[in-house]
Amino acid sequence: MSSGTQGIAIVTGAAQGIGRAIAIRLAGDGFDVAVNDIPAKKDQLDTVRQEINSTQRRALSLYTDVTVKADVKGMIGEVVQKLGGLDVMVANAGKSNPDGNVLSTTTEDWDAAFAINARGVFRYKYAAIQMVSQGRGGRIIGASSALGKRSCGSEVEYCASKFAVRGLTQYAARESGKHKIPVNSYAPGPIDTPMREAQSVGQMAATYAW
Repeated sequence: MSSGTQGIAIVTGAAQGIGRAIAIRLAGDGFDVAVNDIPAKKDQLDTVRQEINSTQRRALSLYTDVTVKADVKGMIGEVVQKLGGLDVMVANAGKSNPDGNVLSTTTEDWDAAFAINARGVFRYKYAAIQMVSQGRGGRIIGASSALGKRSCGSEVEYCASKFAVRGLTQYAARESGKHKIPVNSYAPGPIDTPMREAQSVGQMAATYAW
């Protein structure tokens, strides 16, 4: 960890929306930040990295998929090697299917949502392992949703996966507390982000097609 930094953070799903905002805020608060997203969002992610660099904080772009265990482990190893450790892990990456309901959702839709929204968050376990080995504590944060507190609308797999994050958070918090690693989740409501805009366009198209 470099001198003058508040710590080193990873933010997944950081190319746009909430993840981008979290990464920029952490840099503003004095953290060096590694930003992650899928390779298809490389250009957007690099723009976020450049914004962080402009705050005089170190930044690292990581083009990896949180649904792939080897990618997550490799991402954490690269951050430790290049930035000097890990103090904050924000598992923000997620996906939504605004047209999903119990009768129409396929097993494939369900598995895809849980792979990113639940299993992808669960893989912050590798961040926890790193933090425990460092012996200086840390903080882990996972993305739930207001729809993970009260299900509504037509997003069954999204709601269920976000409920799963809340259960994981409660369990992980008890387990990691003894290592001085608080575990929390955040549950935003509707926010004007590119993902939500894409959902609205899809809903409108479905309405007109109907």
